[in-house]
Amino acid sequence: MRKKILVTGGAGYIGSHTVKQLGEAGYDIVVYDNFSTGSSSAVLYGKFILGDLSDLQLLSQVFARHRFDAVLHFAASISVPESIAYPLAYYANNTRNTLDLLECCHKFAVERLIFSSTAAVYGETTEPVQESSPTVPVNPYGRSKLMSERIIQDYSQVSNLKYVILRYFNVAGADLSGEIGESSKKTAHLIKVACDAALGRRSSVSIFGTDYPTPDGTGIRDYIHIQDVARAHIDALAYLESNGESQIFNCGYGQGYSVREILHKVKEISGTDFAIVEAERRAGDPACVIAVADKICQVLGWQPKYNSLDTIITTALAWEKKLGCLARLQEKQAG
Repeated sequence: MRKKILVTGGAGYIGSHTVKQLGEAGYDIVVYDNFSTGSSSAVLYGKFILGDLSDLQLLSQVFARHRFDAVLHFAASISVPESIAYPLAYYANNTRNTLDLLECCHKFAVERLIFSSTAAVYGETTEPVQESSPTVPVNPYGRSKLMSERIIQDYSQVSNLKYVILRYFNVAGADLSGEIGESSKKTAHLIKVACDAALGRRSSVSIFGTDYPTPDGTGIRDYIHIQDVARAHIDALAYLESNGESQIFNCGYGQGYSVREILHKVKEISGTDFAIVEAERRAGDPACVIAVADKICQVLGWQPKYNSLDTIITTALAWEKKLGCLARLQEKQAG
């Protein structure tokens, strides 16, 4: 009998790539999403249910209708600037909704959970961070995720729940087959924004802060390919199914690139030039965030396959070109 998995936020960027790999691995999948950033075209496997996690009545009905072996919880708001502007919305969507989801797990005896967390829980760092590094988030987004982590840990202490918490670093790129990628119009991820500029869809790219204590003055991040992130969830699920103990893992490569380096590489790969505008720092942006990712490799046996900035940007650019072609086709059909 195939294992049945609930995937919240499974129509979004990371969720949809993971759903694809779950489907290819033979899992029976139920995707629960409100389409705030995702789309139906991104859901390539499983049964889809349109719903919001704040709708506890519907969520309970879904749990009652299905006997889930595990829950993969992606659904969340993820913009740092937006979290600063609307903190209550972030605590409601990210923290309170996680609490409601755990209530359903408790009520319906679901004992395995994989939670999408973030490197933003670490806050300001000067050295690559380990899972044991201090967690002092500097924005409501990071705090809302850290609160969710603590709730999961506390509930696990008094129940049979086993969890894997994956702290993502900067996820980028697209499925190598070109079937899915990052489609949300809300996103402000640097590589997606730079690809838009390379394709002439925006006039410039802004660098927010050029006076950070880094070699070129711009922020440094650890970029990881989306397919390696999705694979980490498959490995985490297998680990929990083999009765592994609850764990927290960094999900990154351990290699940092500055904003200027990313923009230079996008220009190089695309063969185009675009304007760069230097702007003031944004509130809540740390200078440098790089993972120490030894633990996830050692415990889960995770083996990243796409640890290449060229691969990340090439697949992202190909996906953005496809989106552009689809948009032009839709305009032609509509007109």
